[in-house]
Amino acid sequence: MSGKPTMIRKTLAAAAAIGLAGALAAVPGAARPQKETSLALRDTFPIGSNGLCEAQILAPEPGAGLFDRRYSIICRDAALPVGTLWVVKPRDGGETGPRRFAGTDATCKPGGEGGAEVPGLSGMQRLACAREGSIIRSDLLIGTRGGRTYAASGLGAYAKALELGLASLANDKVMPGTVEIPLTSATDDLAFARQQAEAIAADQALVEAYRRSNAGNFAEAAEFFAVSSAALAGTDAAEARLNSALQQSNLGNFAEARRLFAAVRADSAASPVLARLLRNYEAMDALNQRRPEAALAILEAPVTASFTDAEDLRQLRLGRPLANQLASENERITGAFSTTLTPLERARLLDGQHAYLKAATLRLVGRAGEAEALLREAEATLGAVRGGRVVSVAWLRAQILGELAEVAEAAGNTTEAESLHLSAIGLLETIYPGSPALGSARAQLAGLYARSGRRDDALGIYRAIIAEAEGRALPSLRGVMTPYFALLTDGAAADSAAAADLFAASQLLQRPGLAQTQAALARELSEGSDEAAQLFRTATNLGRGIEQLRVSLIETENQPDAATRLAAQIAERRARLAQLQEQQAEVLGRLAAYPRYRAVTDSAITLGELQAILGEGEAYAKLVTLDTDAYVLYATRDAARAWRVDATPKQLDALVTGIRESIAVVEGGQVLTYPFDIVRARELYVRLFGPVAEELPQVRHLVFEPDGALLKLPVNLLVTDDASVAAYQARMKQKNADEYDFRGTKWLGRGTQVSTSVAAAAFRDVRRSRPSDGKRAYLGLGENAPIGEATPGAARTRAALEGGDKCTWSPAIWANPIKADELREAASRFGAGAQVLTGAAFTDSAIRTLDDLAEYRILHFATHGLVTAPQPECPPRPALLTSFGADAGEEGGSDGLLSFAEIFGLRIDADLVILSACDTAGSATVGATREAGVTSGGEFALDGLVRAFVGAGGRTVLASHWPVPDDFDATGRLVSGLFAEDGRATAEALKASQVSLMDDAETSHPFYWSAFAVVGDGAARLAR
Repeated sequence: MSGKPTMIRKTLAAAAAIGLAGALAAVPGAARPQKETSLALRDTFPIGSNGLCEAQILAPEPGAGLFDRRYSIICRDAALPVGTLWVVKPRDGGETGPRRFAGTDATCKPGGEGGAEVPGLSGMQRLACAREGSIIRSDLLIGTRGGRTYAASGLGAYAKALELGLASLANDKVMPGTVEIPLTSATDDLAFARQQAEAIAADQALVEAYRRSNAGNFAEAAEFFAVSSAALAGTDAAEARLNSALQQSNLGNFAEARRLFAAVRADSAASPVLARLLRNYEAMDALNQRRPEAALAILEAPVTASFTDAEDLRQLRLGRPLANQLASENERITGAFSTTLTPLERARLLDGQHAYLKAATLRLVGRAGEAEALLREAEATLGAVRGGRVVSVAWLRAQILGELAEVAEAAGNTTEAESLHLSAIGLLETIYPGSPALGSARAQLAGLYARSGRRDDALGIYRAIIAEAEGRALPSLRGVMTPYFALLTDGAAADSAAAADLFAASQLLQRPGLAQTQAALARELSEGSDEAAQLFRTATNLGRGIEQLRVSLIETENQPDAATRLAAQIAERRARLAQLQEQQAEVLGRLAAYPRYRAVTDSAITLGELQAILGEGEAYAKLVTLDTDAYVLYATRDAARAWRVDATPKQLDALVTGIRESIAVVEGGQVLTYPFDIVRARELYVRLFGPVAEELPQVRHLVFEPDGALLKLPVNLLVTDDASVAAYQARMKQKNADEYDFRGTKWLGRGTQVSTSVAAAAFRDVRRSRPSDGKRAYLGLGENAPIGEATPGAARTRAALEGGDKCTWSPAIWANPIKADELREAASRFGAGAQVLTGAAFTDSAIRTLDDLAEYRILHFATHGLVTAPQPECPPRPALLTSFGADAGEEGGSDGLLSFAEIFGLRIDADLVILSACDTAGSATVGATREAGVTSGGEFALDGLVRAFVGAGGRTVLASHWPVPDDFDATGRLVSGLFAEDGRATAEALKASQVSLMDDAETSHPFYWSAFAVVGDGAARLAR
């Protein structure tokens, strides 16, 4: 292939939502300068001097006096307000004692946290209060000054915030002091942790979702939209579901997106803004599926709505029904950002997006001549609303400018194209610094330079993008980084310096499945009640606070004469921002010690760091698939190189599909195998590893990080020489030849130990991890009890199915348990240090409540893994099959499944987790599973059940790519062979066991020996 970079069309799929809340946030008009001398004149003020908490004014209480005030205490590490402040002037007959502030149903006793005095107040009372039936305890502080009563009530863990807030009000100035981030572990404090774990207010979740979507963080946005859609009602819920549908489309889950769009269509027709959103979003969905003709048909059709005349809507003529509808939505649409956008302005913003989408689609169908006018119309429309100061549509304006730049470039006007790209970058640098959207805009400019022969300029921008990302994943870059990879390789193997650049860039291009799984795991982590969960919520909320304060600072600095008129306010906000950033860094440092956090976070390492942890005879190979090309980074301890794969991603997918179909195909509910396609296995090896094809078989231990189609196939079955192919073909010409006999083949996995890596940083973490502290060697779990006619499990599933729940697994799923022979055989190797749980003892509820689960160094599950959905239209439910517990008939009781979320919540300390199960890591149907990291094509679910076990505390996982066969006792022989000798490395033990099957004519077909993959560090000893 030529090394010359080509112009790549950026994917419109990565179009973010232009919505009703955060996306329509206008920059406020000039604000009056706040008088720093009196807190009574401020709607908000900081509590303490370290920026963690602030007081926000609340609406007056019923019957409040003219000068009474009430504030909510908001802390960055808590999802909800942690307390309330009052300033009250006593009136005749008015209550100013504890009942006034704690509530008439509360009981208060002397006590509470903190010191005895609050500066500036006299007659201090410090009380501990609780309402009957509530496990939440609160502190109440009451004092007086100047004829007024000052009170603070809130969670005892924030006693310092209560004191400082009260002192600030009493002294009418911000009092210095530090509010510490509370961490809890005692039983009473678990109530506080659970309160923190509650979802943020649904409307705030909606704002957060739009912000993440507009910045290009689609997986995170999907989680927030899901929270909103579950918590809101009416048009609010419809709005959230619309956006959930778009995020699923952005992430490639088109069946799920289609289902969500259909569910909300009727509700959208009742709202003028939602109707526009539905039109635009369904067009984006069609573009995501690379169906521009369908997108154009959607965009050219009139908006369907039930609330007004269609022509009035199209022309934006506001009759009384439409005006009333828009007016009623005004407060909800603008949220906390602005109450000044008019209905017409909001409609114009959405129609500006419509013009942009139509222009982009016309270009895709070959009608580029019609596109430029629409693009300029879209930019003019968006720029006309508030003079272009609608903050959250900056991303859309930047996309329009990028499209105009491509039009100019196609016309040969590179100077104008450069100017337009720079304008787009300027917009995003102000509003979304460090965001994926900004990175994408800068990468588009670099692509222009690459195509224009300005190699050094292009490389400089690309390198700056990567350096400034500081290891954070920027998945939206995947569609615009092809020119960079082409420049680095120039059609040949790159040297070590270029390889280091390519490796750094590759770690930012997170695939959607991984992003979704991390977002789902993050949701699970945020709902916990232990220290890791609380630290994670703290980090999340600090990040939210930092972003809000940063935007507020930008808005303040953009006011007329801000440098002089608002200097004090700007300085204060800058100082608070710096303090929050310092606190966030501290919290993230503490979080890094928890494996559950490492499972949900993004991090990157340098090529030098990777090489430093490789031993003699080891190599790390990372595959990267982009839109039109694929690349391999190959590193040993002493050298590194990178090259463009001799096949496009589409060709790789065809090769992998052909090989997979010769291994195992499910037909009519049965798993069938065919003669292995040894020719394709040899071709794939040469195309992938051509530059190192001769040296790779000499490597002792290969760590392979797959991407794209190779997520579905273990590389141990690739064939390393032509002689093996020729010998097999010659044998097949003989009479009565056994076409399933592959003895003598030089498989890559025959001479080389193979580990699978989910990410370079994850490999580093597991390699550096300490061995398990478990006192017991082995725990085997499996052979679920089938559902009988009169069991609680049967009753539960039958009731669900009879009730119309199509997304409940059929009882037949439990009918064919995997025999526990392999568990007992393995356990016999460990003597008294082993235990096996089967049948009625092997339930999901029993596993969750095992007190000594963390005492086992090896956990071995021999059960079916469910990584598909019961039906294509059902939501994902990845899980391991278990028996039903006795509590199956109770609310929240056993359901016969150890789910993805339940696995992540386990507390294990295992060197090795073995998933000897049916398809635990393998292919899935269209309906399965964003949480398991499996998309519609079916991928190796490294990002699902495997990652959940890693987050729970497992170091290395042994899992299978396809349904594991029982024929010839292949699986039992394979697993028992792992423990045949003591002291071996995990990958070494697996290879030895696999070789024994390779050398047996009955099991030499890769179907029998190749399925298992060591995910993690195969060089670690099997039992440390």
